[in-house]
Amino acid sequence: MPEGDTVWLAANRMNTALAGATLTKGELRVPQLATVDLAGATVTEVVPRGKHMLTRFADGRTLRTHYRMDGSWHIYRHGAPWKGGPAHSIRAILSTGEWDCVGYRLHDMTIVPTSAEADLVGHLGPDVLGPDWDLDDALRRLRSHPDEQIGVAILDQRNLAGIGNLYKVETLFMTRTHPWTRVADVPDLPGLVTRARTLMQANRDHPEQSTTGSMRRGEDHWVFGRRGRPCRRCRTTILLGDQGPDTQERVTYWCPQCQAARSPIDPLARTGEPGHPASIAAT
Repeated sequence: MPEGDTVWLAANRMNTALAGATLTKGELRVPQLATVDLAGATVTEVVPRGKHMLTRFADGRTLRTHYRMDGSWHIYRHGAPWKGGPAHSIRAILSTGEWDCVGYRLHDMTIVPTSAEADLVGHLGPDVLGPDWDLDDALRRLRSHPDEQIGVAILDQRNLAGIGNLYKVETLFMTRTHPWTRVADVPDLPGLVTRARTLMQANRDHPEQSTTGSMRRGEDHWVFGRRGRPCRRCRTTILLGDQGPDTQERVTYWCPQCQAARSPIDPLARTGEPGHPASIAAT
């Protein structure tokens, strides 16, 4: 799933391409918006809000799009070939005389009055990469559910917006936090949240996402995507498990040595023994 830094970068680039320009084409290829024609509308700005992208127009409307698991925006010089996927996966086209912004496999496309944006994104916590970032507010929201697993809590966009699975996994490893630790039992919650934000800030200006400092393939992450491989710190085998409520599970990677559980709440989760419902031992 695209993370908040991916959305931030795409919004920044689209804002550069579209802000102040009048659209020559504005097609939205989803049933509920099929009759909307944005041609002639002037774009005032494109801004990210967590994992949502808000394209604002001078006539007082906002187009909200969300990537979910597989969406993306691609920007091409007008007349250049589009290479983001098959034509049937295109959900939006915003064109000027100079640029074509093409949205592939986008979700949650909605047009609302700009004054009503809060109806769509007002439930979100402070944006990790946004001008509204407020560490104290994020901590207050997290601590309001002290028994929640930290690996679930920091993905909850109502607590803080923008963190996805990659940064969750890497942050928990770097702060030596077991994914199933209760929020109330995290020794340094401010440090954990700040580490996640620092990682995202370091990657927001380029599409590559490195948490190790290396951009070389296979060396860019500590534990994410490394099930069954040795931990870069201690050589213990990295484990993979599912975490989260039913139907909303997300995979999580962790090192059972570097991220040993501190709480006796769930002893099987400490080491990822086979048989734990949210844990898969590497084979």
